[in-house]
Amino acid sequence: MAPTVLREEGYRFFFFSREEARMHVHVSHSAGEAKFWLEPAIDLATSTGLNARQLKSIESIVYRHQESIRNAWLSHFRS
Repeated sequence: MAPTVLREEGYRFFFFSREEARMHVHVSHSAGEAKFWLEPAIDLATSTGLNARQLKSIESIVYRHQESIRNAWLSHFRS
C-alpha cells in the first residue's frame, strides 16, 4: 500500500507501507522519482530522472507542507 498524502505541481507525495522506520516521503512525477528524509532534517535521500530545478521545487513543497506530511506519517505508521 502506498497512500498519497499530497499532490502539487504534478508531483505525488506518498509513503510505502512497511518500509524503513526513519521518517521520509517518496515523490513521483512523470519525469522521475525522489525520496526525501524528513528527520533529523529535510534532505534529499535519492532521485532518478529529475533535474536540479525539479528537486529544488520538490524540496520547497516538502518544507511548505512538512507539518501535514509528518502528521500523515504518524497517523499512517503509528495507527
